[in-house]
Amino acid sequence: MSTPSSPLRQRITKASYPYVAKLHAAPKLTLPGITLVLALAGVFAPVVVGVPALVLLAMLLGWLAFLSWPAVTGGAKFLRIFSILIILLFAVSRIANG
Repeated sequence: MSTPSSPLRQRITKASYPYVAKLHAAPKLTLPGITLVLALAGVFAPVVVGVPALVLLAMLLGWLAFLSWPAVTGGAKFLRIFSILIILLFAVSRIANG
């Protein structure tokens, strides 16, 4: 793995290490399960629960995207950004529609 280029990236990577290690040690379906629960709650729960679930999901995906950013290529980078934006737009849509 290459050395993070900025001090911010170094701090975030270092602070994230214990959490990534716990996720790595957890059963393989833990992260997809968390993602699925947050997505389903975001879509089907009332707005008061659904919107925070969608924001948490976007934050989780954003964190993972940030950590993996140096290792991915252009197409995968676009897909990561696009999926986070779609989740946030859906959260805004849920707020607008009540």
